[in-house]
Formats: sequence, structure tokens, C-alpha cells
Amino acid sequence: MYYVPEGTERCGFYECKDCGERFLDVRIAPKLVCPYCGEAPDMEIGPDDEMPVTNEAAVLLEMIEGEDVGKYDTLLSLAVTGGDYSWI
Repeated sequence: MYYVPEGTERCGFYECKDCGERFLDVRIAPKLVCPYCGEAPDMEIGPDDEMPVTNEAAVLLEMIEGEDVGKYDTLLSLAVTGGDYSWI
């Protein structure tokens, strides 16, 4: 699978409000940092540095379970990988 490991039974389906990308993630939370346009903050700050701000722009659209995980993963990865679409 492209977005989640093989055998994943439950995952979240997200859409980034900044860049518009849709993706799957094994973490399920109301908001996540987008893996395409967001950056995880570097928490190692010095005495003169400001506290980093996390931009959680990816919003959970729905939770995917069971055999639908594989179908969503294949469908979403088609545009990226040009993979086999014979299962549709």
C-alpha cells in the first residue's frame, strides 16, 4: 500500500485546507500537520528563539475501516504512482 502499511484495519482520511491534498494516515485525530506542505516544528529552541507554531491544516474527513482501507489507499495512490486500476 502507498499511504498506510499493509494490513491496516483503521485509518483517517484527511484533506489539507492549505494545499488541498487528500491522504490517509494511521493516526486518527481531528487535525494533523500536512505531510505535503506542513512542517513538524523543531522543538530544540535556544534562549533567543521563539516557540515554534504548529500548523495543523489537515482536517479529518472520515475514519476508514476494514476492506475500505485498501480501496481508498489504491484509489488515492493512482494519481501519484500511476498504479493498476483493474480492481475498480
